[in-house]
Amino acid sequence: MKLLRLFVIALAGLSLFFQSALAQSDAPLVLVMDAKGVVAPAMKEYILRGIKTAEQRDAELLVIKLNTPGGLISEMEVIVQAIRASDVPVVVYVSPRGGTAGSAGAVITIAGHASAMAPETIIGAASPISGEGQDLGETLERKQKEALRAQVRALTEARSPEAVALAEDMIEIAKAVSASEAIEVGLVDFIANDLDELLSQLDGFVVQMPDGPRTLNTANASPENFDMSFIEQLLDILVNPNITFLLVTIVVQAILIEISSPGGWIAGFIGAVCLALAAYGLGVLPVNWFGVIFLVLAFVLFILEVKTPTFGALTAAGVGSFIIGGLVLFNSPGVPQFQQVSIPLVVGLGIATGLLFAVIVGFAIRAQREPLRTGRESLTGAIGTALTEIDPRGQVQVHSEQWSAELAEGAQRIQKGQTVEVVDVRGLRLIVRLKHS
Repeated sequence: MKLLRLFVIALAGLSLFFQSALAQSDAPLVLVMDAKGVVAPAMKEYILRGIKTAEQRDAELLVIKLNTPGGLISEMEVIVQAIRASDVPVVVYVSPRGGTAGSAGAVITIAGHASAMAPETIIGAASPISGEGQDLGETLERKQKEALRAQVRALTEARSPEAVALAEDMIEIAKAVSASEAIEVGLVDFIANDLDELLSQLDGFVVQMPDGPRTLNTANASPENFDMSFIEQLLDILVNPNITFLLVTIVVQAILIEISSPGGWIAGFIGAVCLALAAYGLGVLPVNWFGVIFLVLAFVLFILEVKTPTFGALTAAGVGSFIIGGLVLFNSPGVPQFQQVSIPLVVGLGIATGLLFAVIVGFAIRAQREPLRTGRESLTGAIGTALTEIDPRGQVQVHSEQWSAELAEGAQRIQKGQTVEVVDVRGLRLIVRLKHS
């Protein structure tokens, strides 16, 4: 009887387990992405991969948690096109609290089939700047702004006139608003404290898809995180201006080490790898290429110091040129704060580079002042051991070689095993004396 009860209980447990698993498998899938940082190739590839995966897995919804100060217009346009063409509804959620959908991020937010913001977040300030981080010329600025204004009008045409006007002001006068201000005019659809609250609000919400209106079913949705790949994370790190400048510094130091002491391959290999990584960051970041002139000048000054030492004068000039080059390259007027390199980092690395080459030059000067010794000259002053008693002649071992030896004039007799010093070389015989400790 007890066995029968245990069997019934086990069957009931298995039934509940399979029902729970079946219910979980039937729950709508919601893929959740965490897109933070600069709108750059890494973020673009990440979002494109997320949209493709959501379509392949027939997800109910794709949520992009966005926190960005902005980035490249070219990458933003590709992301917007992918979102609008997606077969899976895409919700852009500006998160977490204190987060930003700035510049290009503002356009990506309103491109979502639905949009939401966490409390205390902001959106806007989407005026375009040049690839060098500077304000555009009047004609080019007008063309770029008109194109962006037309784009946001198209994305917000189903919203209120106030929302359309706000979206245009974000482009025209770089206006930015809070989450409460954005929802008040209808620029975004929801304010949600977290993902669970967002999914609860989205349940039953109707979004406009390419094939017509669709009602979202997110009441019992099963959220699943969709993370960046290793390569995407690496590329995202490389668009940090501090990382890029650090790589440039390593390249300069590796090349100079290779030049000052040729023959090794480690410094050259490290320099080549860092150069390739830095090239990616320099190709994405808004940089002023005039700064490269100062970096090249610093490189030349360091080389001249190694070849013709000036007791630090050229090294000091090279450090100054290196610091100016780094600041001009990344911190030109108009470059957004988030894309500027840290001034203390530039100064610190410039001084560290100067100290490194001061050490290299010191070794070079010392080597130049050292007298050249080869053959017989290398034996004068050498230390050895008496193999036999030397009075006045005998045998010694110097530089692991056995030599005939003779006492120097006025030198005392040397016993076997005592330490000797070579004072001269006469033919094949060493003139030695007792080495006192």
